[in-house]
Amino acid sequence: MKKRELKKIFAGFLLASSVLTACSSTTSTEKTEEKKQEEVKEEEVQTEEVSYGQAFQEAVTELEKAKEDKEVDFDKVTELYTANLQGLVKERDAEFEDTIDQHITTALAAGKDGSMDKVVVKQLFDKLMQKVFYTTIKHEFTEVTENWADKEAVKEEVEEAKEFYSIIQSTVEKRDAAYGTNMVDAIAGGFDEIEKAVEADDQLGFNLGKQVVDKTLMKTFYFATGAVPNGYATKAAAAAKENAEEAKIEQAEGWAFYQSIFTYLDKHAQEDAAFILSQFDLQTDVTTLDPTAVNKAFVRGFSKIALHEYEESVETWGEDKSVITALEGALFIDVIGEDIKTMIGEAEFTALTEKAQKYLEAAKAQDKATADATLAEIQATLNSVINNAK
Repeated sequence: MKKRELKKIFAGFLLASSVLTACSSTTSTEKTEEKKQEEVKEEEVQTEEVSYGQAFQEAVTELEKAKEDKEVDFDKVTELYTANLQGLVKERDAEFEDTIDQHITTALAAGKDGSMDKVVVKQLFDKLMQKVFYTTIKHEFTEVTENWADKEAVKEEVEEAKEFYSIIQSTVEKRDAAYGTNMVDAIAGGFDEIEKAVEADDQLGFNLGKQVVDKTLMKTFYFATGAVPNGYATKAAAAAKENAEEAKIEQAEGWAFYQSIFTYLDKHAQEDAAFILSQFDLQTDVTTLDPTAVNKAFVRGFSKIALHEYEESVETWGEDKSVITALEGALFIDVIGEDIKTMIGEAEFTALTEKAQKYLEAAKAQDKATADATLAEIQATLNSVINNAK
């Protein structure tokens, strides 16, 4: 979907949200002594890095007052955002051709002037900032690759990635609690592999660990949006039967969470990605939101992505990229693992995951005969899943 279309959707999102409208200043400390320009810059950078999580939490805490029908100090939230977070958001917007800053600043202004429900503003700010922290983790991983020869710089970038993850870890914990999964452990294991790989100068090991972290976070965002029974598509549809205002808020939460994975889905499964986006858009009557259709679109989309990763693995056979994309294929199968299990049964799903592991090992060993035979079976199963999810 083109950026122009995304902007139109968000504009409509804001317009539709107006129907939801309800029926402190910070101090600065004077420096007491002159410092060298270089020392000042270093101090500012360190303060900025430390302040992201704190500023985010302070802003969310203030916005949370809306849930208790208390007055929200939007000037305070805006100041926290512009002074501490906006620079980071704009950096990611430039890097990923996104418009998150526009979305956040527009939402905060709409909350202040009363044209948007304050609870919706809180959800947009919270979830869109989580996307920024997620894409910043991806940014740090890119920096690791680009600076691989400089071990100290690489270690610092890995630590920064871990710090940004710590800001959104609670979201992973909530999904683990809701679904009985262990994604927090999986991500911790991915970071452990990354750190070991850095010490061993093992760039392939780093890339494999990176994929575990990245795709497990994508699984988290899927669980928050389209998974059954605790995704916001299901929650919004259920709420619509009793409380239209609450349903719209949950629809907005789903929309904002979905932004973290929309681009990836849109790249490989455009029709499915667009359908999901339309379901979460506030211009869509929430009483018509179909959580089953949303779930199936996700299953089709992630299955198509897995197939694409396996295609890349074949195309880059013999290179590290082949092994990396083999792992990605397996990880995307895991993202929708429970859905696949429901469709084809536990025994068949177990067989699929075993074949995914077998293919990965064959890619590592460059055992083409085993890889080809195994991949044919994986592709047949995934295509069957796609057909069953129509």
